[in-house]
Amino acid sequence: MFGGYGLYHCSKFFGIIHKGRLYFKVTPKTISLYKGHGMKPFRPNAKQTLKSFYEMPPDILEDAERLVAWAQEAGKK
Repeated sequence: MFGGYGLYHCSKFFGIIHKGRLYFKVTPKTISLYKGHGMKPFRPNAKQTLKSFYEMPPDILEDAERLVAWAQEAGKK
């Protein structure tokens, strides 16, 4: 589909790894967290943007506890 890897938990697609970057699924409740960190939606090519997945902020990637919390939120049903 986009040349990356999909992340799943309990059959729920919640994340993407593409070109060395991590993207998590956002909801109306969580999107402001990503935008507040200046992050952008997943864009696998110039013609396609998936606004339901946003790149993970670098400071969250460096903090294992916060990364797990964000992953859990992205994986909620």
